[in-house]
Amino acid sequence: MSEAISVLAAALGDGSVEVVDLTHTLDPDFPVIVLPPEFGQCARFRMEEVSAYDGRGPAWKWHNISMNEHTGTHFDAPIHWVSGRDVANGAVDEIDPAMFVGPVVVIDCSEGAASDDDFELTPEIIAAWEAEHGPIPANSWVLMRTDWSKRRGAEYLNMADDGPHSPGPTPAAIEMLLARDIRGFGTETVGTDAGQGAHYTPPYPAHYLLHGAGKFGLQCLSNLDRLPATGAMLIAPPLKIKGGTGSPLRVLALVPGKTGSGE
Repeated sequence: MSEAISVLAAALGDGSVEVVDLTHTLDPDFPVIVLPPEFGQCARFRMEEVSAYDGRGPAWKWHNISMNEHTGTHFDAPIHWVSGRDVANGAVDEIDPAMFVGPVVVIDCSEGAASDDDFELTPEIIAAWEAEHGPIPANSWVLMRTDWSKRRGAEYLNMADDGPHSPGPTPAAIEMLLARDIRGFGTETVGTDAGQGAHYTPPYPAHYLLHGAGKFGLQCLSNLDRLPATGAMLIAPPLKIKGGTGSPLRVLALVPGKTGSGE
């Protein structure tokens, strides 16, 4: 075992590196994005028992499951959006697996989101973060912490007569992050865009700009309040679905810790 791997293994063993689970539990009640009725809809998670140590299978228990690629905590590949349709190696099974493990920074927008459901991540907020923590490193994940993951049910989607209301980035913020050559962008909300993201130019800028640039998305994350602003590593491998546009996944972070116990 190389020295670097040995050091990591020892740190995980003695608790100086902690594994933090950033994933919601998949169950039929977890909300999914709701599109206008003229469009196809995202399927919720479903689980059907096949056998449970009984006549259907005396020594085993298992389930059939079904869901949309973009249900629950999930990964967006470039081909998920029209702007990324021609990106080389843009499906989940084509992405270099080394891209699924990398550094992560967290921009804390929780105070603003607590008082404004439509809170925006702007270039000014990013610049203030960099003034405090240093430049966002190239090839890193950038996560927008809003504590939205603490909401449940209807409050999570936060639907109104004019559609959903939830925090997200402005087009200029995404352009600024792309200028830093980030790996991808993640949120605690049901999508990487604000609930009212259709009204930006371009519409849904996180999806349009990120995926057009061959970058990735993560959404429905949780426990971002347990991550430092810098210094953590993200592990986010999607299922290897042939031609997949995305995938539910178990997102983990390696952070400096004392107990070494994950969730």
